[in-house]
Amino acid sequence: MRSIRTSLMAVMAVAATSLPALADYLVREVGSFHVGGRTATVSGMPTRDVVFSPGAPPIKVDPNGEFAVEQMYVQYVKLAQPKAKVPILLWHGGGLSGVTWETKPDGKPGWQQFFLNSGYDVYVSDAVERGRASWARYPEIFKSEPMFRTKKEAWELFRIGPSYEVGGQRVAFEGQQFPIETFDQFAMQGVPRWVTNDAATQKAYDALVEKVCPCIVVVHSQGGSFGFNAALAAPDKIKALVAIEPSGAPDPAAVDAGKVKAVPHLIVWGDFRDKVAVWQRLPIAPTKYRDAIVAAGGKADVFDLPGMGIKGNTHMLMMDRNSDEVARLIHDWIVKQRLVN
Repeated sequence: MRSIRTSLMAVMAVAATSLPALADYLVREVGSFHVGGRTATVSGMPTRDVVFSPGAPPIKVDPNGEFAVEQMYVQYVKLAQPKAKVPILLWHGGGLSGVTWETKPDGKPGWQQFFLNSGYDVYVSDAVERGRASWARYPEIFKSEPMFRTKKEAWELFRIGPSYEVGGQRVAFEGQQFPIETFDQFAMQGVPRWVTNDAATQKAYDALVEKVCPCIVVVHSQGGSFGFNAALAAPDKIKALVAIEPSGAPDPAAVDAGKVKAVPHLIVWGDFRDKVAVWQRLPIAPTKYRDAIVAAGGKADVFDLPGMGIKGNTHMLMMDRNSDEVARLIHDWIVKQRLVN
C-alpha cells in the first residue's frame, strides 16, 4: 500500500510541475458572434452533382442564390470582476487572424491571456475573409483572387532575419527575439487575404465598435489603418488606440485629425527596421498622421523600443520572447490614460 501511495504522490507531483500557473482571474462569460456583412446574390452559374462523403450519393449543388458575406467573427472573454473600465479589442494584421493574440507559437500565453490577467475583458476578432469570418466566391463576389504569404516572405518581411533559402538555410538577425525554432508552427497561422476588401473590412470593424464599445483598440500591421479610421468615425467610443507597427494610416490632408484629439494614441515600433528596405518606408504615413494628431492638440505617443533599450523585437513582437515586457509597457500606458481602476 505504501508503494502505491508513494507512486501516486510522485505522479501528482510531476503533474503539478508540468501544469501552467493558474490564471489570476475569474471568467464570467466566454462567447462569440459575427458582426457586419451583407447579403450577396449569385445567378447564372451552372449546377453540378457533388459527392461530399465517400460512399454517399451525389447531391445536386446549385451555386445560385443568396449568401452571407463580408462578416467579421469575434470571440470574447468577459471577467467576473474586470479592473479595466472598458474592454480591449485586439485586431490582427494582413494574412493573419485572431490567432495572432492567442497562444504563441512556442506554446506560451499570448496577449489575450496577458490582458485577461491584467483585468481586461478581451475581444479577439477574425476580420472579413479571415479564419472563422469565412470568405466568398470570386470573382462573383470578391473581385480578386486570394493572396498567400510564403514562409520566405514572412521570415524576411517580418524582420526575423535577412535571408531565407527555400528548403535550405534560414539566417536570423543577431539578437532578434522571435523563437525561431517555432517559426514553422507560426507559418501555419497564415490565411488567404484579398486586396480588394478594405472597404468591407472597415465597415465590419466600425460595426464592431458600434456594438461593443466604449473600448480600447489594439491593432497590428494592416490593422493599423482600420483602427485609425475607426477612431475617426467613432471618437466617442474608442477611448484609446494602440497601434503595433501600423503599415498604413489616413492621409492628414484628407481627414480632420482634430476629431481624435481626445483619443489618446500610442504607436509601437520594434527593431531592425533599418535592415529591411520596405520598413524604412512603412512608418512614413503613420508618423505623418501621428504628427497631425499632435498638431491638432491631441495625444499621440511613440514607443521606439530599441531607443528605449528594448532590443531585438520583430514585426511579430506579440510573439517574441519578451512579448510580456512589451505588453506591460502598453498596459502601463493605458493605466496612465485612467482607463484601469
